[in-house]
Amino acid sequence: MSKMMKKWEVLSQFRIQNSEFRINNLIEILLKNRNIKTKKETEEFLNPDLDLVTPKSVGIDELQLEKALKRIEKAVKKKEQIVVFGDYDVDGITGSAILWEKLYEMGAKVLPYIPHRVDEGYGLSSKGISNLQSQISNVSLIITTDNGIVAQDAVDFANSKGIDVIITDHHVADKKLPDAYAIVHTTNLCGAGVAYLLSKELKSKSQPRRDPRTKDDNHLELAALGTIADLVPLTGANRAIVKNGLEKLCKTKRPGLMELFKQAGIDREIFTTYEVGYLICPRLNATGRIGSAMDSLRLLCTNDRNRAESLAEKLELINKERQMMMRDQVLQAIEETRDKKQEAKSLLFAASKNYNQGVIGLIAGKLVEKFYRPAIVLSVGEIYTKASARSVSGFNLIEFLRSFEKHFINVGGHPMAAGFTIETKKLDSFQKALEQKAEEIIDEDILKRKLKIDCELEFPYIDTSLHKAIQNLSPFGMGNPEPVFMTKGVEIKNVKTVGALGKHLKLELGIRDKELWIDAIAFGLGEDFADLKIGDIIDIVYTIDENTWNGNTKLQLKVRDIKDE
Repeated sequence: MSKMMKKWEVLSQFRIQNSEFRINNLIEILLKNRNIKTKKETEEFLNPDLDLVTPKSVGIDELQLEKALKRIEKAVKKKEQIVVFGDYDVDGITGSAILWEKLYEMGAKVLPYIPHRVDEGYGLSSKGISNLQSQISNVSLIITTDNGIVAQDAVDFANSKGIDVIITDHHVADKKLPDAYAIVHTTNLCGAGVAYLLSKELKSKSQPRRDPRTKDDNHLELAALGTIADLVPLTGANRAIVKNGLEKLCKTKRPGLMELFKQAGIDREIFTTYEVGYLICPRLNATGRIGSAMDSLRLLCTNDRNRAESLAEKLELINKERQMMMRDQVLQAIEETRDKKQEAKSLLFAASKNYNQGVIGLIAGKLVEKFYRPAIVLSVGEIYTKASARSVSGFNLIEFLRSFEKHFINVGGHPMAAGFTIETKKLDSFQKALEQKAEEIIDEDILKRKLKIDCELEFPYIDTSLHKAIQNLSPFGMGNPEPVFMTKGVEIKNVKTVGALGKHLKLELGIRDKELWIDAIAFGLGEDFADLKIGDIIDIVYTIDENTWNGNTKLQLKVRDIKDE
């Protein structure tokens, strides 16, 4: 009866026995699994120092940085019109807010500009530059955030108009770099992280007698938002930004964020990467998906409480509209994928005129989640088609797509997520070429869903002290997953399906001989394991969590998978 579809991979074969259990032993195992072995590495991981996050430490070219700083200083001094040219996702919005606020504080003549997803597309473009020129006169300097590293044609266009371009970006660069005035680039941070470091350097230059990393750093919280939203590895510099930034977010005085927390029902006493990633970021992202991302930028930057409340309410409505749209289109994509019975088993390819450009990335993510294959979803237009793609671990998506570069009008992204524009008339031949190449190069093992387990753990050692020690490894996310454990041979004392359509399982699990029972919740496993019954003996994979209900807090297991045979 087992519906287990994942391959369980136990990272540490060391099994903690009754007589030798120490919390420190377990923490050492968890750190080793995250490739943290030395005393120095452990100290830096557990106590990340934001002061050590510098342009040099993350690989930003110092000569290019100095060139950018001097050009910005000149523009501020001469009151040149500067435009911060962002992106319509959370990373781009937060990065734009950081740079706009910093330049405004310095007395610059500066305005933000975020392109419209449908009308102008992603990143710096000739059309975007022309549009901003029609709205903002005498622009002489554009500073990009979270885009620009592959915008060769757009930079050439700007240069022809007498506009200097400073690129700040973190995406993978082409072999040929744009002919920009300066390029502040690293792939070790997100876009907001790059903007944050540039803003600190500007602060240091404009206030040389003050440490740029003082407690009045009100941009760290925005950098943390962008870092979590963009799913970059939460290690090294990113970990320092997020760990320290979450503390800032808990105490933020930004009216926009405070109203956003209220709309999302967030308790700031319990604030983790989960609340940011699943409650805050979708609301900020929604405007760029089906509207204008400028509203999200305005929300972050406003000091007016009433304005903040109004904008937060608007974002809430837009996000609900986005959820409904996405729900319908995901169902369509899943059905189309099943109906096609595609010959290419290694790559999913879903194209429709009905798919909204703003949610195709989310649809691709849902297809990967459902079928565990790299997925490309295309919003088909009359002349041009926009696409968004998501990958599985072990398959470098952007490298794969760039091997077909001659097909694209533009392409960019990361190993796990990418997007491109293509002429609609080329779609059929393009799809065949992609599917054929995917069949040749994607190893079957990559397409097996895997569940990585830190180690085996016995129930008697699961207590509040252990949970507290594990939380010292937070924040959790890409590159630093929440610790996952396996326990074999536990008995079901109680079980029932819960949630809409019985999608989830609520269980009470434990060891009868020791009268030791722990509550557990298995999200999304209700259908697969609906016939589990009291008395069944199962193996489980889980994380350790706390659940608060009616003012009472107790430990709860979040079950990731079940094996009952």
